[in-house]
Amino acid sequence: MIGRVPRAGTYGSGVEDFVAPSGLRVNMLLCDAAQASNGKLFVLGGGLSVIGPKPQPLALAIHVTVPWDRANISHEWKLDLVDEDGRAAMIGEKPVSVNGRFEAGRPAGLRAGTPLGVALAINLTALRLKPGVGYSFVFAIDDEARPEWRAQLFMRGPA
Repeated sequence: MIGRVPRAGTYGSGVEDFVAPSGLRVNMLLCDAAQASNGKLFVLGGGLSVIGPKPQPLALAIHVTVPWDRANISHEWKLDLVDEDGRAAMIGEKPVSVNGRFEAGRPAGLRAGTPLGVALAINLTALRLKPGVGYSFVFAIDDEARPEWRAQLFMRGPA
């Protein structure tokens, strides 16, 4: 079942929903701070979904599962912040966007077929976002973004 890509309109039926046509799976967690070390994620204040009203630092803890046959292939990733209408969230005149590369290598002695994990920790400075608006961090790998590769948050307004 893992690795099967569902037909359009069948999302929400199981773990295969998180598998892209490339076989990559992504799990994201919005948190106060995150660190990636030796393939593991260390998370502080995980599970955020509402912030504000004052700006605060944010982080995303991201774990990418790479199939055995996709090891030793370089991948480009991108993380964009968009508002509830899908428009790029801007700080001044710049969109909130971070990008990088990863490659999962096969450790010596690992059994053939074992999936490989890549841990990414993206820490952001305090963002001045518009109060009363919902936002989503949208993750993409090699220009492929999936609906479930998102972390949503709401910026609370003043009391």
